[in-house]
Amino acid sequence: MPKRILSGKVVKKSGDKTISVLVTRQTTHPIYKKLIRVSKKYLAHDSENNIIVGDSVKIQETKPISKNKSWEVIK
Repeated sequence: MPKRILSGKVVKKSGDKTISVLVTRQTTHPIYKKLIRVSKKYLAHDSENNIIVGDSVKIQETKPISKNKSWEVIK
């Protein structure tokens, strides 16, 4: 099974080598059939520790690094 790749915006730099990424996607409401925005935050591992808040990044699914962190930055 291929690893998922998501793109989003860095909203928080929490701790050493950890960033919080907000991923926003559009989906259709099941009853009203109108487009709505759904967003979710992911904790990602930044091995180089050089990403700042406001950057656009791509994250890739990986094995669990810690309790809540199972994504890593690829770009």
